[in-house]
Amino acid sequence: MESPFKGDCLKGKVALLTGGGSGIGLEISTQLGKHGASIAIMGRRKQVIDSAVFALSSLGISAVGFEGDVRKQEDAKRVVESTYNHFGRIDILVNAAAGNFLAAAEDLSPNGFRTVLDIDSVGTFTMCHEALKYLKTGGVGRTSSGGGVIINISATLHYTASWYQVHVSAAKAAVDATTRNLALEWGTDYDIRVNGIAPGPIGDTPGMSKLAPDEIQSKANDYMPLYKLGEKWDIAMAAVYLASDAGKYVNGAVLPVDGGLWLSRPRHLLKDAVKQLSRVVEKKSRSAAVGLPKSKL
Repeated sequence: MESPFKGDCLKGKVALLTGGGSGIGLEISTQLGKHGASIAIMGRRKQVIDSAVFALSSLGISAVGFEGDVRKQEDAKRVVESTYNHFGRIDILVNAAAGNFLAAAEDLSPNGFRTVLDIDSVGTFTMCHEALKYLKTGGVGRTSSGGGVIINISATLHYTASWYQVHVSAAKAAVDATTRNLALEWGTDYDIRVNGIAPGPIGDTPGMSKLAPDEIQSKANDYMPLYKLGEKWDIAMAAVYLASDAGKYVNGAVLPVDGGLWLSRPRHLLKDAVKQLSRVVEKKSRSAAVGLPKSKL
């Protein structure tokens, strides 16, 4: 699909992405790059990183990859420093690295619970912490007042509750809380905007294939307000918006991009049944009103 944004709206910017080598993260990397940004990708799997860098480079995007685990502070520090040394600046940090699997709470070990929190929530804060000095001091062509951007990829699972994902719900709730608190502190002190994106079910991603079998995906029309799965492009466009000057007054927001799914509940009555019920209620109300005595003035 054609982007609604100008192709150079991120020209000269440098974006560092965790989890940017596959799935939604790779699409964000691609779209940020297509809109002018240079891209640095951090991930644990060298083969995935190399493949992503090759794909980005083939599109004419300046890209580099670094191996690292967001759970390790020394890795985070090394990758952030390497990105800065390679490009001379860091303007955008996207935290898209995540861990997820289905598990009933009673079968989930504390270690499994902790692992997801370490990747999603602790990893997100660790990357923000290590990137801060570069985001706030800027680089070539950016003033000392800062103006960097952080985008944390979250979810909507914790808005109510989610079956078999207590670990992920807890982790994403922590990510959202981190987003808002950093937006308050770093927006005030350093003019750094910190926002989040909460994707809904996105088709053709490893997460969907792992968490939602085909038969569940085929029933999306039964419960999704817009009657379709989202696309990776939808999330990437939200990232371009938040990273660009189009979102220059947006700070501390967590943007759900899920077609309104987080608002939905199962439909207990068909619309025709609701109309019929409404007519009955309205008829009874009118009958009662006719029998009421006139008020005395």
